[in-house]
Amino acid sequence: MKRLIAASLAFGLVGLLLAGCGLHDVPVPENPVPGTMLPANFPAPVYALNANAPDAATFALGRSLFYDPRLSRDGSVSCGSCHQQFAAFAHQGHRLSHGVDNRLGTRNAPALQNLRWKSEFFWDGGPKNLETLPLAPLTNPLEMDETLSHVLTKLTADPIYPQRFARVYGSGPITSYQFLRALAQFTAALTSANSRYDQYVRGENHAQLSAAEQRGRVLVTQKCANCHASDLFTDETYRNNGLSDTFGADSGRAHITGRPTDVGRFKVPSLRNIALTAPYMHDGRFQTLEQVLAHYDHGVVASPTLDPALRPTGSSLGIPLTATEQADIITFLRTLTDDAFVHDPRLAEQP
Repeated sequence: MKRLIAASLAFGLVGLLLAGCGLHDVPVPENPVPGTMLPANFPAPVYALNANAPDAATFALGRSLFYDPRLSRDGSVSCGSCHQQFAAFAHQGHRLSHGVDNRLGTRNAPALQNLRWKSEFFWDGGPKNLETLPLAPLTNPLEMDETLSHVLTKLTADPIYPQRFARVYGSGPITSYQFLRALAQFTAALTSANSRYDQYVRGENHAQLSAAEQRGRVLVTQKCANCHASDLFTDETYRNNGLSDTFGADSGRAHITGRPTDVGRFKVPSLRNIALTAPYMHDGRFQTLEQVLAHYDHGVVASPTLDPALRPTGSSLGIPLTATEQADIITFLRTLTDDAFVHDPRLAEQP
Protein backbone atom coordinates (compact mmCIF):
# COMPACT_ATOMS: atom_id res chain seq x y z
CA MET A 1 0.00 0.00 0.00
CA LYS A 2 1.49 3.32 -1.10
CA ARG A 3 1.08 6.90 -0.02
CA LEU A 4 0.03 6.16 3.52
CA ILE A 5 1.42 8.00 6.48
CA ALA A 6 3.49 5.44 8.32
CA ALA A 7 2.76 5.71 12.00
CA SER A 8 4.40 2.72 13.58
CA LEU A 9 5.69 3.56 17.02
CA ALA A 10 8.18 0.72 16.69
CA PHE A 11 9.94 2.72 14.03
CA GLY A 12 9.69 6.03 15.88
CA LEU A 13 8.20 7.83 12.89
CA VAL A 14 4.91 9.22 14.17
CA GLY A 15 5.90 12.77 14.97
CA LEU A 16 8.19 13.15 11.95
CA LEU A 17 5.75 11.84 9.38
CA LEU A 18 2.66 13.59 10.65
CA ALA A 19 4.56 16.84 10.86
CA GLY A 20 6.31 16.87 7.53
CA CYS A 21 6.00 13.94 5.16
CA GLY A 22 2.46 14.51 3.95
CA LEU A 23 1.66 11.95 1.28
CA HIS A 24 5.20 10.82 0.51
CA ASP A 25 5.99 7.11 0.41
CA VAL A 26 7.88 5.73 3.38
CA PRO A 27 9.40 2.29 4.04
CA VAL A 28 7.21 0.01 6.13
CA PRO A 29 7.59 -3.57 7.36
CA GLU A 30 6.46 -6.26 4.91
CA ASN A 31 3.74 -7.51 7.27
CA PRO A 32 3.13 -4.82 9.90
CA VAL A 33 0.66 -5.26 12.72
CA PRO A 34 -2.73 -4.11 11.42
CA GLY A 35 -3.61 -0.67 12.72
CA THR A 36 -0.09 0.76 12.56
CA MET A 37 -0.86 2.74 9.43
CA LEU A 38 -2.81 6.01 9.39
CA PRO A 39 -4.41 6.56 5.96
CA ALA A 40 -3.26 9.78 4.31
CA ASN A 41 -6.81 10.75 3.30
CA PHE A 42 -8.26 10.33 6.83
CA PRO A 43 -8.43 12.95 9.59
CA ALA A 44 -6.50 12.54 12.82
CA PRO A 45 -7.74 9.58 14.88
CA VAL A 46 -9.60 9.91 18.16
CA TYR A 47 -7.95 6.83 19.66
CA ALA A 48 -4.33 7.76 19.09
CA LEU A 49 -1.70 5.17 18.28
CA ASN A 50 0.22 5.92 21.46
CA ALA A 51 -2.90 5.33 23.55
CA ASN A 52 -2.41 1.59 23.04
CA ALA A 53 0.70 1.16 20.93
CA PRO A 54 0.24 -1.61 18.34
CA ASP A 55 2.17 -4.72 19.25
CA ALA A 56 2.14 -8.12 17.53
CA ALA A 57 1.62 -10.20 20.68
CA THR A 58 -1.11 -7.94 22.06
CA PHE A 59 -2.87 -7.78 18.70
CA ALA A 60 -2.84 -11.58 18.41
CA LEU A 61 -4.22 -11.87 21.94
CA GLY A 62 -7.01 -9.42 21.14
CA ARG A 63 -7.83 -11.33 17.96
CA SER A 64 -8.17 -14.57 19.91
CA LEU A 65 -10.50 -12.89 22.39
CA PHE A 66 -12.60 -11.38 19.62
CA TYR A 67 -13.29 -14.80 18.14
CA ASP A 68 -13.63 -16.71 21.43
CA PRO A 69 -17.24 -17.79 22.19
CA ARG A 70 -16.33 -18.29 25.84
CA LEU A 71 -16.89 -14.58 26.27
CA SER A 72 -20.60 -15.42 26.22
CA ARG A 73 -22.47 -17.09 29.06
CA ASP A 74 -23.15 -20.37 27.28
CA GLY A 75 -20.10 -20.41 25.01
CA SER A 76 -22.17 -20.01 21.85
CA VAL A 77 -21.49 -16.41 20.75
CA SER A 78 -18.26 -14.57 20.08
CA CYS A 79 -17.77 -11.00 18.91
CA GLY A 80 -17.03 -12.48 15.51
CA SER A 81 -20.38 -14.27 15.42
CA CYS A 82 -22.21 -11.02 14.71
CA HIS A 83 -19.31 -9.10 13.19
CA GLN A 84 -18.10 -11.10 10.19
CA GLN A 85 -14.98 -10.09 8.35
CA PHE A 86 -16.37 -10.80 4.87
CA ALA A 87 -19.15 -8.30 5.62
CA ALA A 88 -16.81 -5.56 6.89
CA PHE A 89 -17.47 -6.94 10.38
CA ALA A 90 -21.22 -6.43 10.10
CA HIS A 91 -23.76 -9.30 10.16
CA GLN A 92 -24.65 -9.83 6.54
CA GLY A 93 -28.20 -10.94 5.84
CA HIS A 94 -29.39 -10.55 9.43
CA ARG A 95 -31.78 -7.76 10.35
CA LEU A 96 -31.16 -8.58 14.01
CA SER A 97 -28.52 -10.89 15.45
CA HIS A 98 -29.05 -13.89 17.69
CA GLY A 99 -27.39 -13.99 21.10
CA VAL A 100 -27.23 -16.67 23.78
CA ASP A 101 -30.16 -19.09 23.94
CA ASN A 102 -31.03 -17.85 20.44
CA ARG A 103 -32.34 -14.58 21.89
CA LEU A 104 -32.96 -11.91 19.28
CA GLY A 105 -31.36 -8.48 19.63
CA THR A 106 -33.10 -5.18 19.02
CA ARG A 107 -30.81 -3.50 16.46
CA ASN A 108 -28.86 -4.34 13.34
CA ALA A 109 -25.22 -5.11 14.10
CA PRO A 110 -23.11 -2.17 12.81
CA ALA A 111 -19.98 -2.68 10.76
CA LEU A 112 -16.79 -2.56 12.83
CA GLN A 113 -14.44 -0.46 10.74
CA ASN A 114 -12.30 2.59 11.40
CA LEU A 115 -13.24 2.54 15.07
CA ARG A 116 -10.07 4.44 15.88
CA TRP A 117 -11.75 7.53 14.44
CA LYS A 118 -14.88 7.35 16.62
CA SER A 119 -15.55 9.02 19.97
CA GLU A 120 -18.96 7.38 20.48
CA PHE A 121 -20.23 3.97 19.47
CA PHE A 122 -23.39 2.05 18.60
CA TRP A 123 -26.50 3.45 16.99
CA ASP A 124 -27.22 5.57 20.07
CA GLY A 125 -23.69 6.58 21.04
CA GLY A 126 -23.87 4.97 24.47
CA PRO A 127 -20.25 3.73 24.79
CA LYS A 128 -17.72 6.57 24.82
CA ASN A 129 -14.42 4.71 24.71
CA LEU A 130 -13.08 1.99 22.45
CA GLU A 131 -11.59 0.13 25.39
CA THR A 132 -14.84 -0.11 27.35
CA LEU A 133 -16.97 -0.74 24.25
CA PRO A 134 -17.03 -4.57 24.68
CA LEU A 135 -18.72 -4.30 28.07
CA ALA A 136 -22.05 -3.46 26.43
CA PRO A 137 -22.46 -6.60 24.28
CA LEU A 138 -20.77 -8.75 26.89
CA THR A 139 -23.30 -7.89 29.60
CA ASN A 140 -26.38 -7.45 27.38
CA PRO A 141 -28.85 -10.28 28.20
CA LEU A 142 -29.84 -10.48 24.52
CA GLU A 143 -26.26 -10.80 23.34
CA MET A 144 -23.53 -12.46 25.44
CA ASP A 145 -25.32 -12.26 28.81
CA GLU A 146 -22.10 -12.60 30.78
CA THR A 147 -20.25 -10.73 33.49
CA LEU A 148 -16.76 -9.36 33.19
CA SER A 149 -15.64 -11.11 36.37
CA HIS A 150 -16.83 -14.49 35.10
CA VAL A 151 -15.09 -13.96 31.76
CA LEU A 152 -11.83 -13.31 33.62
CA THR A 153 -12.40 -16.47 35.65
CA LYS A 154 -12.83 -18.52 32.48
CA LEU A 155 -9.74 -16.99 30.89
CA THR A 156 -7.69 -17.66 34.02
CA ALA A 157 -8.79 -21.32 34.03
CA ASP A 158 -7.68 -21.77 30.42
CA PRO A 159 -4.30 -23.54 30.04
CA ILE A 160 -2.99 -21.00 27.49
CA TYR A 161 -4.48 -17.56 28.13
CA PRO A 162 -2.60 -16.83 31.41
CA GLN A 163 0.69 -17.43 29.63
CA ARG A 164 -0.25 -15.17 26.75
CA PHE A 165 -1.41 -12.37 29.05
CA ALA A 166 1.78 -12.74 31.11
CA ARG A 167 3.95 -12.36 28.01
CA VAL A 168 2.24 -9.07 27.23
CA TYR A 169 1.47 -7.57 30.64
CA GLY A 170 3.78 -9.41 33.02
CA SER A 171 3.06 -12.03 35.64
CA GLY A 172 -0.01 -11.79 37.82
CA PRO A 173 -3.73 -12.36 37.51
CA ILE A 174 -5.58 -11.45 34.31
CA THR A 175 -7.27 -8.13 34.96
CA SER A 176 -10.17 -6.33 33.34
CA TYR A 177 -7.75 -3.62 32.23
CA GLN A 178 -5.60 -6.14 30.39
CA PHE A 179 -8.60 -7.89 28.85
CA LEU A 180 -10.14 -4.67 27.52
CA ARG A 181 -6.83 -3.25 26.29
CA ALA A 182 -6.03 -6.43 24.37
CA LEU A 183 -9.45 -6.46 22.72
CA ALA A 184 -9.01 -2.79 21.81
CA GLN A 185 -5.77 -3.60 20.01
CA PHE A 186 -7.72 -5.79 17.63
CA THR A 187 -10.77 -3.58 17.17
CA ALA A 188 -8.61 -0.47 16.68
CA ALA A 189 -6.79 -2.35 13.93
CA LEU A 190 -9.94 -2.73 11.82
CA THR A 191 -8.94 0.03 9.43
CA SER A 192 -10.61 0.07 6.03
CA ALA A 193 -8.89 2.53 3.70
CA ASN A 194 -7.81 0.63 0.61
CA SER A 195 -10.88 0.61 -1.63
CA ARG A 196 -10.59 1.56 -5.28
CA TYR A 197 -11.94 4.98 -4.30
CA ASP A 198 -9.06 5.40 -1.80
CA GLN A 199 -6.51 4.36 -4.36
CA TYR A 200 -8.03 6.84 -6.80
CA VAL A 201 -7.98 9.84 -4.45
CA ARG A 202 -4.45 8.98 -3.31
CA GLY A 203 -3.25 8.44 -6.88
CA GLU A 204 -2.24 4.83 -6.33
CA ASN A 205 -2.03 1.86 -8.69
CA HIS A 206 -3.36 3.91 -11.61
CA ALA A 207 -6.85 3.55 -10.14
CA GLN A 208 -9.61 5.19 -12.14
CA LEU A 209 -13.33 5.80 -11.77
CA SER A 210 -15.69 5.27 -14.69
CA ALA A 211 -17.97 8.02 -15.97
CA ALA A 212 -20.92 6.58 -14.03
CA GLU A 213 -18.80 6.30 -10.87
CA GLN A 214 -17.68 9.89 -11.26
CA ARG A 215 -21.28 11.02 -11.68
CA GLY A 216 -22.21 9.06 -8.58
CA ARG A 217 -19.35 10.63 -6.63
CA VAL A 218 -20.58 14.10 -7.55
CA LEU A 219 -24.12 13.20 -6.52
CA VAL A 220 -22.97 11.83 -3.16
CA THR A 221 -21.05 15.07 -2.59
CA GLN A 222 -24.07 17.17 -3.52
CA LYS A 223 -26.87 15.21 -1.90
CA CYS A 224 -25.38 12.95 0.80
CA ALA A 225 -22.23 14.60 2.18
CA ASN A 226 -24.20 16.71 4.64
CA CYS A 227 -24.28 13.54 6.75
CA HIS A 228 -21.79 11.19 5.06
CA ALA A 229 -18.88 13.59 5.26
CA SER A 230 -15.12 13.34 4.65
CA ASP A 231 -13.37 10.21 3.46
CA LEU A 232 -14.74 8.43 6.51
CA PHE A 233 -18.14 8.95 4.84
CA THR A 234 -19.86 9.83 8.11
CA ASP A 235 -19.94 12.94 10.27
CA GLU A 236 -20.59 10.79 13.37
CA THR A 237 -23.73 12.74 14.24
CA TYR A 238 -27.19 11.44 15.17
CA ARG A 239 -30.09 12.11 12.84
CA ASN A 240 -33.70 11.22 12.27
CA ASN A 241 -33.76 10.13 8.63
CA GLY A 242 -37.50 9.86 8.25
CA LEU A 243 -38.23 6.21 8.87
CA SER A 244 -41.87 5.29 9.37
CA ASP A 245 -41.73 4.40 13.03
CA THR A 246 -43.38 4.98 16.35
CA PHE A 247 -39.96 5.17 18.08
CA GLY A 248 -41.68 3.83 21.16
CA ALA A 249 -39.81 0.55 20.95
CA ASP A 250 -36.48 2.24 20.18
CA SER A 251 -36.08 5.94 20.83
CA GLY A 252 -32.52 6.02 19.43
CA ARG A 253 -30.21 8.66 20.86
CA ALA A 254 -32.90 9.66 23.36
CA HIS A 255 -32.33 6.29 25.04
CA ILE A 256 -29.00 7.73 26.20
CA THR A 257 -29.70 11.43 26.64
CA GLY A 258 -33.33 11.36 27.76
CA ARG A 259 -34.01 14.42 25.62
CA PRO A 260 -37.22 14.53 23.57
CA THR A 261 -35.27 16.28 20.80
CA ASP A 262 -33.21 13.09 20.36
CA VAL A 263 -36.15 10.75 19.82
CA GLY A 264 -35.72 8.88 16.55
CA ARG A 265 -32.16 10.04 16.01
CA PHE A 266 -29.54 7.37 15.25
CA LYS A 267 -25.83 7.49 14.43
CA VAL A 268 -25.01 8.22 10.80
CA PRO A 269 -23.25 5.07 9.54
CA SER A 270 -20.30 5.15 7.20
CA LEU A 271 -20.86 4.43 3.53
CA ARG A 272 -17.63 2.45 3.39
CA ASN A 273 -18.11 -1.18 2.37
CA ILE A 274 -21.84 -0.50 2.20
CA ALA A 275 -22.31 -2.94 -0.65
CA LEU A 276 -21.32 -5.70 1.79
CA THR A 277 -23.24 -4.72 4.91
CA ALA A 278 -26.92 -5.29 4.07
CA PRO A 279 -29.47 -5.11 5.57
CA TYR A 280 -29.56 -1.38 6.28
CA MET A 281 -30.79 1.08 8.94
CA HIS A 282 -30.70 0.60 12.71
CA ASP A 283 -33.30 -2.16 12.50
CA GLY A 284 -32.19 -3.69 9.20
CA ARG A 285 -35.49 -2.93 7.48
CA PHE A 286 -34.02 -2.39 3.99
CA GLN A 287 -32.42 -5.30 2.17
CA THR A 288 -30.90 -3.43 -0.77
CA LEU A 289 -29.28 -0.12 -1.61
CA GLU A 290 -32.05 0.44 -4.11
CA GLN A 291 -34.57 0.34 -1.26
CA VAL A 292 -32.46 2.78 0.76
CA LEU A 293 -32.34 5.34 -2.04
CA ALA A 294 -36.03 4.87 -2.79
CA HIS A 295 -36.69 5.74 0.86
CA TYR A 296 -34.79 9.00 0.56
CA ASP A 297 -36.48 9.84 -2.73
CA HIS A 298 -40.09 9.25 -1.74
CA GLY A 299 -40.35 7.34 1.55
CA VAL A 300 -39.35 9.93 4.16
CA VAL A 301 -41.98 10.36 6.87
CA ALA A 302 -42.37 13.59 8.82
CA SER A 303 -41.91 13.57 12.59
CA PRO A 304 -40.99 16.25 15.15
CA THR A 305 -37.27 15.42 15.07
CA LEU A 306 -36.89 14.81 11.34
CA ASP A 307 -33.52 16.08 10.19
CA PRO A 308 -33.67 19.54 8.55
CA ALA A 309 -31.73 18.22 5.55
CA LEU A 310 -34.78 16.12 4.71
CA ARG A 311 -37.15 19.10 4.95
CA PRO A 312 -36.38 21.03 1.78
CA THR A 313 -38.34 24.07 0.77
CA GLY A 314 -41.65 23.17 -0.80
CA SER A 315 -44.12 20.48 0.08
CA SER A 316 -42.05 17.33 -0.55
CA LEU A 317 -39.80 15.60 1.94
CA GLY A 318 -36.56 13.75 1.36
CA ILE A 319 -33.91 13.95 -1.35
CA PRO A 320 -35.30 13.87 -4.90
CA LEU A 321 -33.36 11.35 -7.00
CA THR A 322 -34.09 10.21 -10.52
CA ALA A 323 -33.70 6.55 -11.43
CA THR A 324 -30.48 7.38 -13.30
CA GLU A 325 -29.10 9.30 -10.33
CA GLN A 326 -29.87 6.43 -7.99
CA ALA A 327 -28.10 3.99 -10.30
CA ASP A 328 -25.04 6.25 -10.53
CA ILE A 329 -24.89 6.66 -6.75
CA ILE A 330 -24.98 2.90 -6.23
CA THR A 331 -22.29 2.46 -8.87
CA PHE A 332 -20.07 4.88 -6.97
CA LEU A 333 -20.83 3.30 -3.59
CA ARG A 334 -19.45 0.01 -4.86
CA THR A 335 -16.05 1.69 -5.29
CA LEU A 336 -15.96 2.00 -1.49
CA THR A 337 -15.64 -1.78 -1.09
CA ASP A 338 -12.27 -2.62 0.44
CA ASP A 339 -11.42 -6.13 -0.70
CA ALA A 340 -8.06 -6.07 1.06
CA PHE A 341 -9.81 -5.35 4.37
CA VAL A 342 -12.42 -8.08 4.14
CA HIS A 343 -9.87 -10.68 3.02
CA ASP A 344 -6.93 -9.72 5.22
CA PRO A 345 -5.82 -13.01 6.85
CA ARG A 346 -4.39 -11.09 9.79
CA LEU A 347 -7.92 -10.08 10.79
CA ALA A 348 -9.44 -13.53 10.34
CA GLU A 349 -10.10 -16.12 13.02
CA GLN A 350 -6.96 -18.20 13.48
CA PRO A 351 -7.08 -22.02 13.56
